[in-house]
Amino acid sequence: MPIQGSPDSITRPRSRTRRVLLAIGGCCVVVAAVIFFGIGRWLVMEDPLEKARAIVVLSGAMPARAIEAGKLYREGYAPEIWLTHSLEPAETLAEMGIPFTGEDYYNKLVLIHEGVPPEAIHVLQPPILNTADEIKVAAAALTRGKGEVIIIVTTKAHTRRTRLLWRRLAPGPGRAIVRAATGDSFDPRHWWRTTSDALDVVREALGVLNAWAGLPVHPAR
Repeated sequence: MPIQGSPDSITRPRSRTRRVLLAIGGCCVVVAAVIFFGIGRWLVMEDPLEKARAIVVLSGAMPARAIEAGKLYREGYAPEIWLTHSLEPAETLAEMGIPFTGEDYYNKLVLIHEGVPPEAIHVLQPPILNTADEIKVAAAALTRGKGEVIIIVTTKAHTRRTRLLWRRLAPGPGRAIVRAATGDSFDPRHWWRTTSDALDVVREALGVLNAWAGLPVHPAR
């Protein structure tokens, strides 16, 4: 029996503390690994397709989103396609005296190429800066009180944040179906293998955190 204050009685609590710390550290490593390898798949969240009033093409990732919208239009999911008009880079280029027609103009050309008639394509107003603005503009275009449905087309990693922003910024009776462009090259299972996928994950993870926090971080003008 070890004497009180002997080396054995002092070493045993230290040994137990080390084991507890090692166990906690091991759990943290496992949790971190699960988050790291699973976050790509977690960011991708699509809703089942159904008939809608319109298909909304979010700005960015041209032409993949517009191509997907054209495909959904041809399959008969909606009679109209709505585009958003981004302020950038047109404003910055205008200050330099460089004309820029706008991404919506080229998305319209892509849609026409994909078989969508020009009269079915509409550009929403006012102009937008980010996804939150696009959600507000799309929600405002719905007929209030009718519970209409729109299909929002974006890229894979952007789907969860888009859905979250709709829930926060479009409290009316309208409903959004969020879909990803099938031509998007984002690999949710191996996102760390390419720079573009890694940047998508970092940007979207921060965007989701910002949305959860109530959008305290705003885009710079």
